[in-house]
Amino acid sequence: MAERPIGFWLRTVDQLIDQRFDAIIEEHGVTRRQWQLLGVIAEGKATVGDLDRAIAPFIDTDAGESALEQLDELVESDWVAVDGEHYELTERGHKAFVRLTEVVDSLRGSLAEGLTEDEYRTTVTSLERMARNLGFTGDESA
Repeated sequence: MAERPIGFWLRTVDQLIDQRFDAIIEEHGVTRRQWQLLGVIAEGKATVGDLDRAIAPFIDTDAGESALEQLDELVESDWVAVDGEHYELTERGHKAFVRLTEVVDSLRGSLAEGLTEDEYRTTVTSLERMARNLGFTGDESA
């Protein structure tokens, strides 16, 4: 069998990460966007504008998508509270975020299973170099 090109492996790994991540997050009752919003809010109070900017690379702003759509369910679940224009985690939301972080960290750990730290670092460094060779400047949001 011929060796498959890097593009095949990049697409395959990306799809598998997305599928696994989405399944694990959904098992805990949140969407991927909600997880991202919880992560931003966990760093401190944030306005809808702050949150929109944080998730802009992942939503279709031209179609009118915004953080607000995702926030409503988090507020209804008592994971996020609204204080004027600012959103902040409730105690319940903080506990849920800690639990979700453990689950996500476990997934990220399983991704590198069987690799030494040096192999993992070499892989990440190589991918970054390839991205920069293709025009990535580091200014893009992850």
